[in-house]
Amino acid sequence: MSATAGQGTQQRPAGLSRFFSLPLVARIVVLLLSVSGVFLFIYYVFNITVMGLVLETSLYYYLLWSTFGTIIFLLLPARKKDAVKLPWYDCVLAFLVFITSCYCASNAMDIARGKPWVPAPNLTAAAAAWVISLISFESGRRVGGWPIVAISVLFGAYPLFAEYMPGVLYGIGSSVNKIVSAFAYGAGGLRGLPTQVTGNILIGYMLFAGFLAGSGAGNFFLKFSLALLGRIRGGPAQVAVVASALFGMLSGSPMANVVATGSITIPAMKRTGYPPHYAGAIQAVAGNGGMIMPPVMGSIIFLMVILTQIPYSVVVLAALIPAIFYYLGLVIQVDAYAARTGMHGLPREELPSLRESIKDGWQFFLVLAFLIFALMYMRWDVTAPMYATALLLIMMLISGVLKKPALSGFAERRKGQIFLQAFISSVETVVFMMAVLMPLGFLMIGLDITGTFTAITAELVYLGQDNAIAVLIIAALICYLLGFVGIQLPPYLVIAVLAVPGIVKATGLSTIGIHLFIIYYLITGGVTPPVAVIAFVAASMAGASPMKTAWTATRLAIVVYFVPFFFVFNPALLFEGPLTDTLMYFVFGAIGIWILASGLEGYMMGVGALPLWSRPPLFIGGLLFAFPEWRTTVIGVILTIALVVSVIVTSKGRKEATGAYS
Repeated sequence: MSATAGQGTQQRPAGLSRFFSLPLVARIVVLLLSVSGVFLFIYYVFNITVMGLVLETSLYYYLLWSTFGTIIFLLLPARKKDAVKLPWYDCVLAFLVFITSCYCASNAMDIARGKPWVPAPNLTAAAAAWVISLISFESGRRVGGWPIVAISVLFGAYPLFAEYMPGVLYGIGSSVNKIVSAFAYGAGGLRGLPTQVTGNILIGYMLFAGFLAGSGAGNFFLKFSLALLGRIRGGPAQVAVVASALFGMLSGSPMANVVATGSITIPAMKRTGYPPHYAGAIQAVAGNGGMIMPPVMGSIIFLMVILTQIPYSVVVLAALIPAIFYYLGLVIQVDAYAARTGMHGLPREELPSLRESIKDGWQFFLVLAFLIFALMYMRWDVTAPMYATALLLIMMLISGVLKKPALSGFAERRKGQIFLQAFISSVETVVFMMAVLMPLGFLMIGLDITGTFTAITAELVYLGQDNAIAVLIIAALICYLLGFVGIQLPPYLVIAVLAVPGIVKATGLSTIGIHLFIIYYLITGGVTPPVAVIAFVAASMAGASPMKTAWTATRLAIVVYFVPFFFVFNPALLFEGPLTDTLMYFVFGAIGIWILASGLEGYMMGVGALPLWSRPPLFIGGLLFAFPEWRTTVIGVILTIALVVSVIVTSKGRKEATGAYS
């Protein structure tokens, strides 16, 4: 995996190459700490009891920091030139993490009982708090760059001058020592968001995703998509969409998705007639949707689960229809373009056999189906990916996947190395996410100490009483402006903490709906100019103009700009309410998306090519049709029927006139 799950446009350091280039002793340390961290996770989430004792939460979090936190500085280099070597200062930082976390763990019971640890009760505790704080900033810098550090410092230092701020920005002041101590020992710092996300949910799903990718699932899904769709018109483009959606189940990382699938689909699309900028745009939009594709989504969804305390299985179900709408809009536009330009698929002899593809990888579908069953029916949530990982390992042995490795580069490796690389890949993702989240704990501390978010929430409640749509539009604009720089976790955290409670209280809208609304608009930045990093990467792979590719991607991803308003005003699309309403509005939404996507691309199945004058009103008709409100739907139906009839009559009249003239 070449990019972090859920971090969109940020490139991951070469953690795997660093591991295999580490000295033997360092590799053994990484493995021991990794296995210990996974054991702690299993011990905690399965509520295992030994001699009547269970693992207390605060102790678990500090021990988890001592394992995966230490690994951060062994796997993730500070500089590019350190990617294949382990400098002495990384060893020192890793040792400091281990020592300070063990100190915290030894005092975990006192800290958990609410004894006066904020501010630190003695010099040793104060020194440990400062070390933990500074190391957390460095961990965030290594994976997210200086922007994450700047955001964390800004909010973390806010209590120092909050009492001097005007209006809703006013807050309770505090000292530096209290802020640092609150981060190390308070419930909202180190023991808060960073370790809660990692220790309560992330480890299990990243282990599952790592072993799934390491077993060759990504290559199988691409091969399966080629065999299934390669021959239809615009086949390689449809393969890019379907393969990216399937790949998104493994990773949730747009960058990894684009690079992994685009290396095959983009050349194939160009060969069948798609212009380079169009091929790059298709792959960018398809890959960008991976982080919202259930059941294994981007890390931003894990953050949402912790913040809302809503079960992951409920979030997965709620995210299903919006994700389907997202890819449906892309599929229709891709097919319409192929039909309008007379494209064909790839020759049969160049495609893999569907039967052989399924034979080689049917176990991956079985494992994914089991995960969905475990989440939706059994409601296992946190433990579901652990059971699914166990099933995957069993199926790998039974089906002989290890005899015929599907992942490029594994063919010459021993069976044990395949498991090792899959495990290290999972661990790398976990430590990467922990490194990103660590400094963001200061954001939570700063807002909690000052009480500023309460005032901002109250202000949003007041504004929302006048116009809920206006509040949502403002929120969407803020999300776009914050998201187009390519960093989603920090802005999501800020908006989720500051704005979402006020919006929910003011509008009475669904909590899940508002959070997904925020997430959807944050991901638009990956394909929308002026930055559009995902689109630019795809453009470089396609040899196309970056800006032309980005604007094309914006049009292809048009659904993502409207779907959030659909589901936020009608939670039936999130499976909240009667199932009959969900099915009805799903059908209306799907038809509406088909209409508006056809209008955008200038071709409608059953009608043919559309004249230029009909496209804008047809787009509007589809938008009204899809919006979950009966009056707009009726208007959309009337407008669409009138336009389609006009196009058919006009086209027929033109053909008759042409025939009479000839």
